[in-house]
Amino acid sequence: MAIPESELILNKDGSIYHLNLIPDHISDTIITVGDPERVATVSQHFDSIETKIHKREFVTHVGYYHGKRVTVISSGMGTDNIDILLNELDALVNVDLFTREARPLEERISLRIIRVGTSGSLQPDIPVGSLLVSEHAVGLDSLMQFYPLVETGLEVDVARGVQESLQLEYRPYCVRGSDLLREQLGAGMVVGNTLTCPGFYGPQGRVLRLDLRMPDLIEKFQQFRHHSAEGEFRLTNFEMETAGYYALGRMLGHDVVSLNAIVANRATGEFATNSEAIINNLIATTLSRL
Repeated sequence: MAIPESELILNKDGSIYHLNLIPDHISDTIITVGDPERVATVSQHFDSIETKIHKREFVTHVGYYHGKRVTVISSGMGTDNIDILLNELDALVNVDLFTREARPLEERISLRIIRVGTSGSLQPDIPVGSLLVSEHAVGLDSLMQFYPLVETGLEVDVARGVQESLQLEYRPYCVRGSDLLREQLGAGMVVGNTLTCPGFYGPQGRVLRLDLRMPDLIEKFQQFRHHSAEGEFRLTNFEMETAGYYALGRMLGHDVVSLNAIVANRATGEFATNSEAIINNLIATTLSRL
């Protein structure tokens, strides 16, 4: 069945609406960054660049790194942008943009999507300068209120535990990322469970001129524990996108992993004086393991 024009919106040149891309513009390995200016920081390592496209906050460079075709694209901040990014990337490989029909299930293509971004540590034993790979992500945002995400027993238990700990009126969601990509790209990194927040200030316990409804929010994040046969589950760090990546990646059938450069530690009050060096180290490490 053809997808209506109002649902799958294309530009006049046939490219997909927000990303301004056609299927030939992407590879099966995609590195994503939040900051549009960071795309060039990644692609400067490429042997050659074949395509550069920029629309809104979505900047895309496609090129070759040691003979491997790689796409790097910026998402902007927040899971609302990840909703656009993941759905449109999936449409580029799993929907015929001419007939507007989805590929049959047995023919669907799985992308390798690697988020490379900054993050703040919640625990004193994860210092500034660490590189962390997210095993699970817990979403405090509302994106999964609109999708039929299927969670495992542990994921449901963790999500309910976070809901009870924070006394939330809604249940967060918890999703495990790609084991394959975590093992390939995360060797030697801290393995953590990342909290995805729907904002940078209040949702992450920051106070400027507005008070918080939960003044002890950071302490609740830090102290949360869930014990199961699989061991102790704690929240290690937080940012604003990973849970959206993991949830949509699972539902759409893509391998997704989040790699985090720890540039702040909220337990100790530190912020890195060399944050760019830390993210550059993460970028170089990621590329070397592709």
